[in-house]
Amino acid sequence: MIDSIQDTALNYALPIALAYLLAWITHRLAARIVGQFVDFSGYAPSGLRLRQERQRTLHDLLASAVSFIAFLIATLFALGRFVDTTTLIWMVGLFSAAFGLGARPLIADFLTGMGFIFEDTFDIGEKLEILGIEGVVEKIRLRTTLIRATSGELYVVPNGEIRVIRNFSRGRFSTSNITLRIPAAQLSTALPILEDLGRDAVSLLPNLLEPWQVISQSGVIGQDVELTLLVKTRFGKAAEMRPRLLALVQEHLAEMNIELAS
Repeated sequence: MIDSIQDTALNYALPIALAYLLAWITHRLAARIVGQFVDFSGYAPSGLRLRQERQRTLHDLLASAVSFIAFLIATLFALGRFVDTTTLIWMVGLFSAAFGLGARPLIADFLTGMGFIFEDTFDIGEKLEILGIEGVVEKIRLRTTLIRATSGELYVVPNGEIRVIRNFSRGRFSTSNITLRIPAAQLSTALPILEDLGRDAVSLLPNLLEPWQVISQSGVIGQDVELTLLVKTRFGKAAEMRPRLLALVQEHLAEMNIELAS
């Protein structure tokens, strides 16, 4: 009886325990193992090097993938100790079909996470809007993405739910539009001043990308006319540029004795 128990332990329990122990060790070392490979991108030519944010993203995704594969192999090994290879293949096939029907959202999460490895859609540290949630990406895992909202909360978003992404960190420019109210009697004088100033402002304000456009969004004229300056600034510089733009416009209009209506 004792010999039978020992044989069972040697043939089944011990190998399975070792398999899961190796999987756990791989899980613990996954971040370090993946880090060695990701760091190799630093030796690539400058044009092919990955951005630091992209390196962090790939590091998290690949570490999650390594952990998942390690435990999957350990589980298959454990099942293989009880059934032969042919039966195991049939069991995996039937289980996959049943699991696919019952856990379709979970599978979609993992498949989407794997897609993030190859698609440079967004990276850790970038500001996004996903599913109406606006915040900064803190971590990207194989199944979920963690987003820190502007109000401080941490959102855990399943990757399979991510369809439309608004990436604020990859914009080409920011808008810093200004609205002015000009007395209608001075409109003909103000328009040439604003148009000339728009061309000159490109050299006066380095973060201005091009001369602004002067438009009237309402198209209504009365005692006052509302004009809008469509301003394109370097990405992320809109808030910083707006007070400078206001001061520049006010100064030049005041020189021509054009008062802004309240």
